[in-house]
Amino acid sequence: MPRSIANRKESHIQVCLSKKVESEETAGFEDIHLIHRAVPEMDVEEVSTSTKLFRHSLSAPIVIEAITGGVPSAGKINGRLAEAAEKLGVAMGVGSQRIAIEDPSVEHTFKIVREKAPSAFIIANLGAAQMSMGYDVDEAKRAVDMISADALAIHFNPLHEAVQFQGDLRFKGVLSRLKEVAKAVKVPVIAKETGAGIAAEEALKLEQAGVAAVDIGGLGGTDWTKIEYYRAKKEGNRLYLAKTKTFSGWGIPTAASVIEVRKSTRLVVIASGGIRNGVHVAKSIALGAEAAGFALPLLKPAVRGVKEVEGKILATIDELRTAMFLTASKNIEELGKAPLVVNGRILNWVHQRGFDIESYAKRLPR
Repeated sequence: MPRSIANRKESHIQVCLSKKVESEETAGFEDIHLIHRAVPEMDVEEVSTSTKLFRHSLSAPIVIEAITGGVPSAGKINGRLAEAAEKLGVAMGVGSQRIAIEDPSVEHTFKIVREKAPSAFIIANLGAAQMSMGYDVDEAKRAVDMISADALAIHFNPLHEAVQFQGDLRFKGVLSRLKEVAKAVKVPVIAKETGAGIAAEEALKLEQAGVAAVDIGGLGGTDWTKIEYYRAKKEGNRLYLAKTKTFSGWGIPTAASVIEVRKSTRLVVIASGGIRNGVHVAKSIALGAEAAGFALPLLKPAVRGVKEVEGKILATIDELRTAMFLTASKNIEELGKAPLVVNGRILNWVHQRGFDIESYAKRLPR
């Protein structure tokens, strides 16, 4: 089993590096408009992007999202991402640790993250499908201990599994197992989607199961149906070739998903899925997220070197700081209260779903 997982992981990396795998649907941020403040009555030097995630101080509300682990190339990628996370003071998640749970010889491709980032906020990762198929508290603790993680993400990827040849499609009973894990582990548990978003109904179930946060993973970023399309094409698998085309574009746009979760729960929200610049981060925070994350934009930089990773993250932080200046937000707390207008597809979505969003626009200027 680990060998087949390793081959799949390496294939995923190579497809992401060589093919166009971003969704043709947007994350919806073009429909979110922060209100420009022509008289900000502040200097840009007064802006602070620092914040806290589960009481852990960050220089900015940014998470390097889970990318990989378990194969030689993944160890190099994780090491470079971790170096950047440590130096710049942002959070980082690792890819699914299932392969290392089943084959301890590849643990080093994950452990390098804590070695390179001794003080950074690091998020461990296991799959929900594995939880329903036998993984329990023991595996969860092993994943956390493997990298001395500050949080544990349980990723939900039913769409990806459904369009992947021989995907794991058994999710029955996962909530009860998740509840056991959330009670037993000593770190916050994050429920994470991988590209199709989280609806209010599922967010409520996850909150009742004891998770502390959701990582949106909405529609508009990396499209796993596209990744599996290229893999099916290479293998000549006509059934899955057609299936991946059919389900491309399936899911909840990230901006809409952030609103759904924020308006229905008290969970910590990490916005991800199509986050491509600092303005997207700013809009996510104004919608109610505590942080925002991205993965694909850092993959090619990570292959090239640490400096390239740092450059992309620093540019994003600079854009975030500029957006804060233009909304007269001196800190992340004030940005979270900044007025905004929702229109277009996202407005139509949230109105049909019955969410009151007028309060966003009616926030009083400071």
